[in-house]
Amino acid sequence: MKSKKRRAGFITLCVTPAIVLFIIFMIIPTIDVFRMSLYKWGGYTANKTFVGLDNFSKLLKSAKFYQAFQNSILLIVVVTLVTFCLALIFAAILSREKIKGQNFFRIVFYIPNILSVVVISAIFSAIYDPNQGLLNSFLRLFHADGEPILWLGSQKLVIYSITIAMIWQAVGYYMVMYMASMANVPQSLYESASLEGAGRIRQFFSITLPLIWTNIRTTLTFFIISTINMSFMMVKAMTNGGPDGASSVFLSYMYQEAYTNSSYGYGMAIGVMVFTFSFALAGILNAVTKREEIEF
Repeated sequence: MKSKKRRAGFITLCVTPAIVLFIIFMIIPTIDVFRMSLYKWGGYTANKTFVGLDNFSKLLKSAKFYQAFQNSILLIVVVTLVTFCLALIFAAILSREKIKGQNFFRIVFYIPNILSVVVISAIFSAIYDPNQGLLNSFLRLFHADGEPILWLGSQKLVIYSITIAMIWQAVGYYMVMYMASMANVPQSLYESASLEGAGRIRQFFSITLPLIWTNIRTTLTFFIISTINMSFMMVKAMTNGGPDGASSVFLSYMYQEAYTNSSYGYGMAIGVMVFTFSFALAGILNAVTKREEIEF
């Protein structure tokens, strides 16, 4: 009995600091965001005016918000699907196929994830440079007299240019996560499937995917959160929302309103919408991908 009390006391002692820090730095600020979204406030003065849901009413009538919303949805869908597929394919190849220099390829794929967003933005800004950039220089080999393409200056192309940079940055990280899960799949299952006549692709869909499904569900939630956060940093470093708001996303629009236009209450209303959207989308995704866990 005494040993159980001591164990419970030790666990409480260990967990309490984390709970206190979580409440101070997560719960309280989140509640404050919801509270400040009900006020009209510039953010730098003591004058606050309670306006209720006026900030949300203004938000739902804003064309700029819908532009940011559209861009964010596009990034979440495209970046998630492409990164997910590429990471799975590369992980399967490097885990199961005998390729010379496997460790080298693992390191090369993971390097973009350890680079800062500023460095990645600088690399792709140089690649997309209309005059001296690598991409336009390559295209000139086929169209020497063609006009340079403004990858970051075109309203139609800018969001897709940012999408490519985000995919390049994220593939290696998720590839390593999937490789770690695939390494735990018993080799005997693949050997049995081979004896039954199943090929590599059939084995991948019938054995590998079901057995790493729990990890896949977790990473899909990561995709949503990381894409929303990473898109802000990429946009801020590469285009600052331009041209004419064509690359604006949720958090860049919130940042602009709260800290550039001194509409802090309105910016917090945007934050509430982003929080609600992210939470709801993650919940829906978890419900849709839920399936009976397979053990081995």
